[in-house]
Amino acid sequence: MSAVEDKLASLGLTLPPVVPPVAAYQPAVQSGVYVFTAGQLPMVDGKLPLTGKVGDEVTPDQAKELARTCALNALAAVKSVAGDLDRIARVVKVVGFVASATDFTGQPGVVNGASELLGEVLGDKGVHARSAVGVAVLPLDAPVEVEIQVELTEA
Repeated sequence: MSAVEDKLASLGLTLPPVVPPVAAYQPAVQSGVYVFTAGQLPMVDGKLPLTGKVGDEVTPDQAKELARTCALNALAAVKSVAGDLDRIARVVKVVGFVASATDFTGQPGVVNGASELLGEVLGDKGVHARSAVGVAVLPLDAPVEVEIQVELTEA
């Protein structure tokens, strides 16, 4: 097990299997020293634990936890192409999409769930640039979707 996976275990987390694509794309691709993940939904055992809009059916705290799950799924996608999460030199960028009620403006707080997990697991390597975007709807009526870009060390 890698040091990153050991850190996940110390947080009571395990790396899930890669979430299969719900359309025509790959969960992650590598280009040079970078890995780009597809948008990761907060799938747990093949299902969304919650659906709906943040600020209506889903609370901001619930959505923040779902963003954390998205980041965990993104790490699984990175491992699927990098082979070892210890190869992560740094997280470069995180983009979070939040299916938002019309009056909800707390997208940054929701996406903090993903950012904080990456920081807890990767330390300084988890510090990144980020966008948090409110959208009308996400695939499968997911409340949150997160994608990440990471830089790898040479194999």
